Amino acid sequence: MAHTPPRIPTSPEPETGAPREDRRQLLRGAAGLSAMALGSGLLQPAEAASGPTTSFAIAVLPDTQFYSRYATTDEGQQFQAHYGSTPYAAQTGWIAQNAQAYNIPFVIHLGDVVDQQSKPNQWAVADAAMQQLESARVPYSILAGNHDVITDYDYHQPSDQNAGTDAQRNLAAEPYLKWFPASRAAKQTTFRERDSSGFHEYHLFQAHGVTLMVLSLSWRISNAGIAWARSVIARNPGVPVILANHQLLNIANDGVSPLETDYGRMLWNQLIRDNDQIFMTLNGHHHGAAYLRKYNDFGNEVHQMVVDYQMDYQGGNAMMRLYEVDFTNNKIDVMSFSPWVVQKPKATLNAFDFAELTQANQRFSIPINFKKRFAGFLRFKPTLSSTGAPILPRVRSELLANYVEPTPLPAVPPADVNDYPYVAETYAHWRAPVGIAEGQVVPVGGVLPDVFAGNDLRRAALSGPAQAGDVVWSTDKHRLSSAAGSVRFLNTDKTTKRLSAFLTAMGVSVNGRSFWDGYTVEAFVKIPANWDASKHAWCNLLGRQGNRGNVPGGYWGGDPEASSVLFAISSLREVQWEVVPASNSHYAQTNWSGEIIRDTWYHVAIVNDPATATTTMYVEGAPVLRNVANAATGTRSQATPQPWILGAGWWDGVLDDGFFGWIGELRLVGKPLPPAKWLTARRA
Repeated sequence: MAHTPPRIPTSPEPETGAPREDRRQLLRGAAGLSAMALGSGLLQPAEAASGPTTSFAIAVLPDTQFYSRYATTDEGQQFQAHYGSTPYAAQTGWIAQNAQAYNIPFVIHLGDVVDQQSKPNQWAVADAAMQQLESARVPYSILAGNHDVITDYDYHQPSDQNAGTDAQRNLAAEPYLKWFPASRAAKQTTFRERDSSGFHEYHLFQAHGVTLMVLSLSWRISNAGIAWARSVIARNPGVPVILANHQLLNIANDGVSPLETDYGRMLWNQLIRDNDQIFMTLNGHHHGAAYLRKYNDFGNEVHQMVVDYQMDYQGGNAMMRLYEVDFTNNKIDVMSFSPWVVQKPKATLNAFDFAELTQANQRFSIPINFKKRFAGFLRFKPTLSSTGAPILPRVRSELLANYVEPTPLPAVPPADVNDYPYVAETYAHWRAPVGIAEGQVVPVGGVLPDVFAGNDLRRAALSGPAQAGDVVWSTDKHRLSSAAGSVRFLNTDKTTKRLSAFLTAMGVSVNGRSFWDGYTVEAFVKIPANWDASKHAWCNLLGRQGNRGNVPGGYWGGDPEASSVLFAISSLREVQWEVVPASNSHYAQTNWSGEIIRDTWYHVAIVNDPATATTTMYVEGAPVLRNVANAATGTRSQATPQPWILGAGWWDGVLDDGFFGWIGELRLVGKPLPPAKWLTARRA
């Protein structure tokens, strides 16, 4: 999981861009590059070549961290039992079985091999998966991501550029170097060398008479490491170089456009721009996919790509990439696909299972005149084939031969404000009133009505720097919400304690609910494009007044000063649901989503089911990975019932951690509900 660095302006050099489009990241990733980008000659739609083709494919494994982590948990056991396989093993198994047929001479892992470096069982999963490549004698490069090293430092242009790099690590203690040492890498025929730290390596492989290098640099390279990388290139003067790194290029808020990072600029300036042999870079770390073309000091193109699926369904659903390097037709074709999805039993498939992603930032072609591009350092003369056929069309045809993509249930927009399923066990259903106007200020005492049971929320009195205009009605809403609109929280800033909130009145029935029969909590939520972790991290949608340490039954966990309900957005823009249960309430239980995208509406449902002893979070209908098994029931109220809070949290007697963004309708139901009864469904 990425620790998001500060956003910085895109340089003048990028030649991609797109207007903002809503994207259902959990379904299919980004909506795609703009028509302008595709039509400019920068990228082209992927098309099959005609005639004999001289090409080979490179397989790329983006962040596998959740595959390693959850293969060791209840979720992983469910994967094996439910699907007959697990995602990481499915990826490397497919490559091992098909490398010869599809001319795959090399595999690149982009780092974050595991999620928690201190857990040997996660390394064991990764070890077994990569052994499949070794057994099949398919060479690969690997590198350490931020989750693979003991101390994860971010890069903020420190005065000491070695701070947090390989130069600062206790090499004898690093698990990565124990599980994937240089001695293991040296068993591959392509391996040439690692640097003195053991974190960075390079390989040479041949394809059609052309030697290429993969230079893999682990998380946060030191000055010495960069000097080593430069020497590697200098010692191989006629070799085109693909630079693999965990973090280099980021993705802008639209989920499509490229965004350069401070660290990526450092690598550009100190390693890439004056080394003409580097013609392509690949990295993971940032969630999604984007492409950037830049020009080096020689006036030649450097093609930079970021790809990472870890925050999609089931930790990425085993999505990976093939890059077909086509010497005949002067291009690189890109395919994003899952060898795991096609293995799943048909009965297990749902609307989030895709064998291939076909959006324009997932399936595309990069035109490259290889002879011209390499002319400064290489007399390019590949051994041409007279019989070869394009690779990716064959992969696509054979991969999808017996696969029928599941048809998702139709997402029907509401016909009117009452077009949602009625549930008799509803305890509260808060939604914006009919007749609101965009930007209309909600005054102190203004009502967010409970349309079911009369447990209305009212805007609390102003405190500190808060102002009346900080909360407004909005007609903006999720496309499947039947409410008239939403309530928008403006100008929240945790550094100045500026927040606003709504509270239920003392004595209303919902205050005393402990949800002994389970619950379903639903909310529609959107955070703005200018959401900033330094100002808005841990902003709370929903809470309850009263310290959790005071709930009946005794609370033994951490933060006894916090609320017994935390429904919040974390510093990494994850949805957090943390509650002190009604039964067995000694410790809190927490569900986490993956990263949510700014300026995008989400429907979030949390379902606590006593029958299955689970609490499951769904984001846009997809169950997240980090759910609670062996879950206790309900969420405990205080002995003297206290108000519910919307738009803020609670800390030791005061409101805290105000929300920044839009909250659509929010419903509390006293039993677990299936999707057909959620607010995204329509009335019978």
